[in-house]
Amino acid sequence: MKRSSRRFGQRSTPQGEHRPVLLSEVMEALAPKPGEVAVDCTLGRAGHAVELLRAVGPTGFLIALDLDPGNLEPARQTLSTVADNFELHHLNFAGLLPLLQSRGIQADMLIADLGMSSMQVDQPERGFSLLRDGPLDMRMDLTRGRSAAELLATLPASELAAAFRDFGDEPEAEKIAASIVEQRSRRPLSRTIELTELVQSAAPVKIEHGPGAATPRQQRLRPVARVFQALRILVNREMANLEQLLRTLPECLKAGGRAAIISFHSGEDRRVKQAFRDGLREGVYSSIAEDPIRAGEQERQSNPRSRSAKLRWARK
Repeated sequence: MKRSSRRFGQRSTPQGEHRPVLLSEVMEALAPKPGEVAVDCTLGRAGHAVELLRAVGPTGFLIALDLDPGNLEPARQTLSTVADNFELHHLNFAGLLPLLQSRGIQADMLIADLGMSSMQVDQPERGFSLLRDGPLDMRMDLTRGRSAAELLATLPASELAAAFRDFGDEPEAEKIAASIVEQRSRRPLSRTIELTELVQSAAPVKIEHGPGAATPRQQRLRPVARVFQALRILVNREMANLEQLLRTLPECLKAGGRAAIISFHSGEDRRVKQAFRDGLREGVYSSIAEDPIRAGEQERQSNPRSRSAKLRWARK
């Protein structure tokens, strides 16, 4: 089954919009069979889930979760055109094991496509986009938790810098955090455009020219993209939730069960790689992906989100 940073552009295209990343590679890794139980930990618009539901057939079953309740009804309508042997849950995948235990079942296969979706970026009111002005929210679940604006208004500079550095790989993390703290002493940040302008001022970019160089606009947005990424991960506790999923994953799977996890950030991929390697060494997993699986050139061109995607799989 052989086949860094997260996406900077945060853009969708008519070709790539809502398209599931690495779909054929995921299906190859999971090898779904009729009658099996499939779990989609990150339902979104059901791109992966639809194919899993088709593959397990009328004797199988699909359980799908999403932290964003707004995704559930559109996904339900999509899945209902295929079959009705599925159930959807407004739930963080960190809570998957208790859900399965309450049902008395284990999964034959599981997919988790980490990070945010193009639909969320395309809604300015959600605050994920660095290109569209909106409130600094960034919560995937609007019914709970603290918004990005609240964290920027209250966290000490040291914690903000640590997040920008650890979750965004931002070299100017301390300088940007100090600028945020200085700014909030006058007026707290509340809009995405305000954060974009502050980061560009605090961490100006030396523009590179020549063959293969990104456009000046793309280069100027790179520190902004890293900060937005880090802040989103912080707001939604994404690393902690991923670690919980990885800890409980073996209990979620039947013997012979398969898991496929797509990551977009070096910190996510590092955690998945280490958990799978530890599980292989301890005999929890019988086999794992030796190297991350990347999208082919055709998918990278048609679906920009796939460019930084890394797929790793494990078999219990």
